[in-house]
Amino acid sequence: MRGKALSTSMLLLAFLTVAVAPATAQTPAPAAPAAPAPTPPAATGGAAYGVVFQPTVPGVVAQIVNGVAYAPDQAPVPVKQAIWAANQIVGMPYRLGGGHRLGFTDHAYDCSGTVSFAMHGAGLLARPRDSSSFMRYGAAGRGTWITVYTNPGHAFAVIAGLRLDTSAAGDPAGGSGPRWRPNLRSTRGYRARHPLGL
Repeated sequence: MRGKALSTSMLLLAFLTVAVAPATAQTPAPAAPAAPAPTPPAATGGAAYGVVFQPTVPGVVAQIVNGVAYAPDQAPVPVKQAIWAANQIVGMPYRLGGGHRLGFTDHAYDCSGTVSFAMHGAGLLARPRDSSSFMRYGAAGRGTWITVYTNPGHAFAVIAGLRLDTSAAGDPAGGSGPRWRPNLRSTRGYRARHPLGL
């Protein structure tokens, strides 16, 4: 009787071992600790001025795509920054005196406020200027990458071959306010100035 009970106990123990083993084998191993998330790089260029989208195109001439300027990848960093900064205000309305606040931020921009915003975004201007004071900006003549055309009544800029202007002169699409214009305009009656080295 004792032998029979012992045999039954051993059979029961063997059954339990077989029944429990597969369940134990299927238990997942503990997960490895998650790697720390990478730290995003510090904002540079136009990103430092709130520009998230920094489009570029190959070469040395900027291009307009759906109203947005793409900076040439071979341009110096300040040129790219000026383009990306100006993209932030393109399409805003025109208002005389707009963009001349100390912080450059406004709801509408006039001609010199627009040029000031772009130059500030490139680190080339500390405070907004009006069109008359742009007549003494930087160095005389056209620049290699950036030229500000100005007279006492109006200012616009040509940056990497693209015209940034609030005036629709020569633009078949029309519209006032800060825009990248697809073609250049007459510079007769304007003084050309450029940032040093650009």
